Amino acid sequence: MLTHRRWESLDRADLGWLRAKHHFAVSADGNPAHGALGPLIVWNDDEIAVGSGFPMHGHRDMEIVTYVRQGLLGHRDTLGSEGAIRAGDVQVMSAGTGIRHAEFNRGDAPLKLFQIWLLPREAGGEPAWGTRPFPKRDRSGRFVVLASGFDGDEGALPVRADARVLGALLKAGESVRYAFGSAHRAYLVVASGRIEVDGELVGPLDGVAITHVAAAQISALEDSELVMVDAG
Repeated sequence: MLTHRRWESLDRADLGWLRAKHHFAVSADGNPAHGALGPLIVWNDDEIAVGSGFPMHGHRDMEIVTYVRQGLLGHRDTLGSEGAIRAGDVQVMSAGTGIRHAEFNRGDAPLKLFQIWLLPREAGGEPAWGTRPFPKRDRSGRFVVLASGFDGDEGALPVRADARVLGALLKAGESVRYAFGSAHRAYLVVASGRIEVDGELVGPLDGVAITHVAAAQISALEDSELVMVDAG
């Protein structure tokens, strides 16, 4: 089953310095059709203005994956970690028993990113932070695991959730077939481009919830950048 969440149907927020779209409802008055998908409870498409960002604030018992689409993300936290995450890089923060951090636009152009929240398998644990680049050439024509809570996903950043975060780049005319985990549920977002998923047309920045199918055929109608969470 495919449930198309079109860009214009997503909840939104505009704080001036932050413009956000929410693929999943983040408040009680959000779109009731955009509920959680297993451990996947938040997928925000954020645009942060130059010189702005989120001040120091706290999280606990959450796995937070950040995929930078454009610009330069600055990070600072109470573990003493500091980072500059560029487009194509991925950041993972395991909040565990509690962590405070700040995130801000360190560049000279609007910062665009996806922030994905996953429920951990278990509460608690030591907080942790990590980042690494994922060169786009390695994702050409195929999905690459960027972050994972499963053994055997070599090279992926670790998360403490039953999920995988994947990325792919498809040229116009290319197709890829992806077999889902045992839970047979996933959420796919078109970061750029236009695709078909089992015949369903999916436009730029749209999302699609995929449930109760073992695999999906994904075809690019134009050069496309894709990010997906295989939710178990």
